[in-house]
Amino acid sequence: MKWKGVMPAITTCFDPNEKVDHAFMANHCRWLVENGCTGVVALGSLGEGTTLSFDEKVAILRNCVGALKGRAPVVAAISALSTAEAVAQAEAAESAGCEGVMVLPPYVYKGDWREMKAHVAAVLKATPLSSMLYNNPVSYGTDFLPEQIQELAHEHQNLHSVKESSTDVRRISAIRALIGDRLVLFIGVDDAILEGIGVGATGWIAGLANALPRESVDLFDYGIEGKSAQAFELYRWFLPLLRLDTVPKFIQLIKLVQQELGIGNARVRAPKLEIIGEELEATRKIIRHAIQNRPKNASSALAHAAR
Repeated sequence: MKWKGVMPAITTCFDPNEKVDHAFMANHCRWLVENGCTGVVALGSLGEGTTLSFDEKVAILRNCVGALKGRAPVVAAISALSTAEAVAQAEAAESAGCEGVMVLPPYVYKGDWREMKAHVAAVLKATPLSSMLYNNPVSYGTDFLPEQIQELAHEHQNLHSVKESSTDVRRISAIRALIGDRLVLFIGVDDAILEGIGVGATGWIAGLANALPRESVDLFDYGIEGKSAQAFELYRWFLPLLRLDTVPKFIQLIKLVQQELGIGNARVRAPKLEIIGEELEATRKIIRHAIQNRPKNASSALAHAAR
């Protein structure tokens, strides 16, 4: 498992009957990799993992693995209400052929460090798969502090990476100061990618890459290669869209971007609802302005196989 580059947290596509559209998702995974993404992360927050049954999750993982056929890794987000279910998900991910797992804290329950450490440790021990810890205190109310991450890294050799989504890029510096290059550090907030790269992040779990993978890869590469002028020019264009990843309705908004670009649809599962009215029109205005001013040198011309 190579933790590097742009790995989209893929959306889960639903058909008109609210069933998982496996055909679209298989084509989508292939298209993302063809456009330079280094892997895909399935079943996470953006993938609406909270609304999927255990069997649906396993079917999605098997489908994604089968679609990519080893060309790029599939990482399974492990999220559950109970530790037992999280362990079962990790074991199922290994059986489905995933190359890695991304471990989330338990939904709803916001425990103390002793409890959260025990939860994460149980998942890490459940499978030898290469693992990423997902730190997102904004969404989940659980904050894995740099010293706690150091503790986990010391005790679990299959913990290889961290997705840092605290929105504070100083956390990247703090983790590196404690453990050097022991863990590969990814940014998980779209509108902080260049800032994160500047302090040592070498990967990006990206949201808008679902609709604009080539631009996402180009932006990431410019940042990694130190091409400041090109990076900032592309970032300035991209930021209004990247900021859609940082608000409570980010799932609805990113799916809307996909729909506007003809790459999927805006369907979500309840309790989420598609945005309507003024909110819809305001978002469409942002998206259409970006499309009309899309950088000419962006190479996202590869056709989406599912269109």
